[in-house]
Amino acid sequence: MILGMGVPELLVILVVVLVIFGPKNLPKLGSALGKTVKNVREGMDEGADDKDKKADGAAAEDEAEEVVEDEDDADADEPATAAAAKTTFCPKCGAENPAGNAFCSKCGAKLDSEK
Repeated sequence: MILGMGVPELLVILVVVLVIFGPKNLPKLGSALGKTVKNVREGMDEGADDKDKKADGAAAEDEAEEVVEDEDDADADEPATAAAAKTTFCPKCGAENPAGNAFCSKCGAKLDSEK
């Protein structure tokens, strides 16, 4: 039983799909359905990886904040415009983005905040 359906219900659904799409288009339909399921699974795995990275990144951000605070004291005589002029480059498209951006302004890819 799949989703509460037995064999007779699945056969009826298969016959209806066969009538609607025809026997020539069933392989294309199956292929498209398989690719869709694969993409959804990859997206779910990517989301889980991002969640794990965020949990690991929270501890790293705390450590980075401590280091930045120490650097701010040492660099107090430098002009503030030097820090604002720093840019990051998108790893996907190579576009130049301001240092504070989390996502690329051109393609929307996530930027590495470590740099």
